[in-house]
Amino acid sequence: MKKPFLFTRMALFLSLSCVLNACSYYFNTAPNPAVARRVEARLVTNEGLKPESLTKTPPESVDQALPKFSERRAKIERSLTLEKPESPTKPKAGTEDSKPLTIAEARALGLENNLDLQIARIDPKIAATQVGEEEAKFDDMIFAKAKYANKNTPALNMDVVTFTPVDPSSSLKNQAAKLTAIPQDTETLELEAGVVIPLRTGGKVTLSVPFDEKKQFKGVPSDQYLSALRFSISQPLLRDAGIDNNVAGIRIARYEQEAVNLRTRLQAIRVLAAIDRAYWGLYVAWGELDVRRQQYENAADNLAMVKKRVAEGLTAAVETNRAEIGVAERMESLIVAETTLKLRQRQLKLLLNDSKLDMASLTVVVPQTQPTMVKFEFDREQLARQALEGRLELLELELKLAADLTKVEYLRNQTLPLFMLDYSYSSLGRDTTSFGGAFNQTLDGDYSDWSIGMRMEYQVSNDLRRSRLERAVQERIQRLSTKQLREMTVRREIYDALDQLSQNWQRILAARQNVVLAGLNYDAELKQFREGLRTMTEVLETLTRLGEAQLREVRSIGDYQISLVDLAFATGTILGHSHVNMGSLANTASKTNLPD
Repeated sequence: MKKPFLFTRMALFLSLSCVLNACSYYFNTAPNPAVARRVEARLVTNEGLKPESLTKTPPESVDQALPKFSERRAKIERSLTLEKPESPTKPKAGTEDSKPLTIAEARALGLENNLDLQIARIDPKIAATQVGEEEAKFDDMIFAKAKYANKNTPALNMDVVTFTPVDPSSSLKNQAAKLTAIPQDTETLELEAGVVIPLRTGGKVTLSVPFDEKKQFKGVPSDQYLSALRFSISQPLLRDAGIDNNVAGIRIARYEQEAVNLRTRLQAIRVLAAIDRAYWGLYVAWGELDVRRQQYENAADNLAMVKKRVAEGLTAAVETNRAEIGVAERMESLIVAETTLKLRQRQLKLLLNDSKLDMASLTVVVPQTQPTMVKFEFDREQLARQALEGRLELLELELKLAADLTKVEYLRNQTLPLFMLDYSYSSLGRDTTSFGGAFNQTLDGDYSDWSIGMRMEYQVSNDLRRSRLERAVQERIQRLSTKQLREMTVRREIYDALDQLSQNWQRILAARQNVVLAGLNYDAELKQFREGLRTMTEVLETLTRLGEAQLREVRSIGDYQISLVDLAFATGTILGHSHVNMGSLANTASKTNLPD
């Protein structure tokens, strides 16, 4: 006795499972699950490239790398012992209206105030409205209508008919007669309310309850009340049939929404990378200004020394003119450096868009973050793989390819003929006294009216729909080629960024040695000038070479920082741990940290 009960329970469980699966599939408008999971995982990933975690060897400082670099210059190494290099040139604030700013603070201000990012934040909201617009196509529609009419008609000639009585022996059999409608005064009231339910299978269900009232005031009284319960359904069988075809618009809109989210995240990364580049560009401008100021001060000190020696009769008077020429030349360079600093200031202020740092204000920004002065030996292939997985442009292309596939499948369905199955059923009711009586008869179901039918539509050539399908197929093939090209471009950008990084590190080492040697040479030339063995022109030449070496060192340090930023951007992230959260960019920006 227990087995039938067990079988019944199993059957009920399987039936319930099938119903639930069918319901979940019916309401499922989500994009491709694999692509959706990748997008979600990428959007919740904290942005930030840790260089030290991707190096094959421990990071190496300038002091550690200089001896290895010096092996390339064996002759100089044998003839000259290098002094311990000084720490990199640090920007100095020479004004009271200065604002010390770390790179983390600059990022936070940019995420909060940058106008490009504020514009990009609106795009996800617009994309969400497009999804809502597509989903609204399946909203149920409630309708209602009412109509009142009055007819006062004269007598009217009707049809000529013959009688066919039930009783064959009747005298009216085969008798001809002309019908005449007597004058009538008729009032009619028509009411109907119902709901139209669009189905995700492509069909449409209509449920309605009509009420009709008819009253006549002349002739034979014939008041009546009609009521009905109507159900009708129209379901396509080929074109526009199936859930996938009818929710294609929603899925494409969701793909576009995810793509917009990725583009917004990418815009945030671009803004942060631009802020980083502008920050280090400002750092270099401060360093150049310090070098130019030092050059001017040294030239002015030399001029004072020469004037003193000329007054003492130790040096020819022509040396005074030479020293003054050196001061004037360095004054020009100092003016250019000050203008360059102003331009770099405004560039960073534009990106930050902070009300306290207006571009017309006299407040100057002084970088406080020290540059990363260590060498990283990256695994090139690991970085390339990470870039292919993390670049938002490639993930956006995957979304577009998935949307293209959905579009192709939909347009392929549109090339089929239209076969429509129509079914209608009505339960009828009538009464001569009230609507209630008519409606009660409707509920009894004694009288009904139903119909079933099919209709077909097909264009003779169907060229329009076939052309749309072909265009969609070719666009997807084109996008596939674009993806392959983009992947190759990403790999090239990674390798280029790594080579630039290595080059700029070598430039730092070369410039550091050059600064040391040029400083020694300048001191020697100045000493020989005091002994009367050199002219001021020769001293100024060595001073110029020292200044150029110092400028190359400052620029190489700035270029190395920018190379790290470019490498991180090539992998699809930014340098350090920025924790960029598109849900609340401004709130999470304060969490930004950089490696020391």
